[in-house]
Amino acid sequence: MAKAKIKSTVYKCTECGYTQPRWLGRCPQCGEWNTLEEAILDPNSNAAAFGKAATEKIKPLPLSQVSAQENSRLVTGIQEFDRVLGGGAMKRSAILIGGEPGIGKSTLMIQACAAIHKNCGGRILYVSGEESAGQIKGRSDRLGLTADGIEILCTMRLEDIKDALLALNPLFVIIDSIQTVYSVEAGIVPGTVNQLKYCANELIGWVKERDAVLVMSAHVTKEGTIAGPKSLEHMVDTVVSFERNDDEVRFLRAIKNRFGSVDELGIFAMTEKGLEGVGDPSTMFITKREGAIPSGIANSCVFEGSRAFLVEIQALTVPAKASISRVYSEKIDSNRVARVAAVLEKKTRLKFSDQDLYVNVAGGVKLTESAIDAALAAALYSARTDIPLSESNVILGEMSLAGEIRPVPRLKQRIKTARDLGFNQIAAPEKEEGAQKISNVSELVKRVFGEH
Repeated sequence: MAKAKIKSTVYKCTECGYTQPRWLGRCPQCGEWNTLEEAILDPNSNAAAFGKAATEKIKPLPLSQVSAQENSRLVTGIQEFDRVLGGGAMKRSAILIGGEPGIGKSTLMIQACAAIHKNCGGRILYVSGEESAGQIKGRSDRLGLTADGIEILCTMRLEDIKDALLALNPLFVIIDSIQTVYSVEAGIVPGTVNQLKYCANELIGWVKERDAVLVMSAHVTKEGTIAGPKSLEHMVDTVVSFERNDDEVRFLRAIKNRFGSVDELGIFAMTEKGLEGVGDPSTMFITKREGAIPSGIANSCVFEGSRAFLVEIQALTVPAKASISRVYSEKIDSNRVARVAAVLEKKTRLKFSDQDLYVNVAGGVKLTESAIDAALAAALYSARTDIPLSESNVILGEMSLAGEIRPVPRLKQRIKTARDLGFNQIAAPEKEEGAQKISNVSELVKRVFGEH
């Protein structure tokens, strides 16, 4: 005998949530008229996972009738964090923060919790699968934070987290970290591909239906990428990378952001009171020297989002230890260094093919802008010839394969920033007040190094 077909749709009251198999003009439970609407029974939906048997049937809506989201950002009060997120954390969004162990992810999270409760109120849920409640409380006390309004849940089970979310309905949720969470539905071993995807999908489904923000921290691999499947990054709305240099400086950069720019850079300094934002990084990456500037040093001005600051590019050339020269560069792409060196060798007849090239950036910030090409070329030329540049030098411009120095965006702001900081020996690809014009590599060498 054939099995009876299970009905997949019901009618749900929009006022009280009462469901029944057929449409009625009046809800039997609350007595309201014309409130029963068709809903779908989907056991695999996120709503069903959080205790809702029926979910509303989604219908198309004209784009012209959709209202833009206004006042939908949750401002954390941590200026550098809000800057990277695009002005604050967007409600109904999921954020993934990755960083190496000990960099300060948990410190940033507990500071964000305290700041949000102070500025916005509402309940905050901090889920920790790695630390005990005593450890988190100890960190909060050391940082002098107010713990009011913050609920701590130390568990690795997804089912416990879902129960807490339904009971508290928090405004801000921290999962520290997502790799420790597991569900019995996907096995009992945390950190597997299935566990990560399943648990993240359940949590993201919860936050998409509420005016809340979900933040998940994640470990990184030795290469600096977020550990786990790449699909985890596709599932969230924002992916933030937490980096550091050899000092106590931390860099926060958005790799993906559906609600803002990925060009902004947040800069923090680790102090006894936790992470403190660096509001003006203009001179942070310039080395202060008492004596003369050594050879192989050139300065440039870069933009990270809406902020301009000076950076010091350091270069060193030594005879190759093998028959093939190598490029050692972490903060600037090694392919770019090799390309600039090749153009210099072609246009200035300096030989770099038998040299090992070492390139660094003071302060540890990574540079990707094409505006640093001319400064990189000057640093390499200075290192190869052992001729130092002027102490007040700033060199701007993109370099083509033909040796041309090409214009860069927002040149006037870069020149103004350099001049305000006392750098008056400025070389740029366009004629501007306070700057010398350079149009190719030959003019760069002549202007910066004289007649050498």
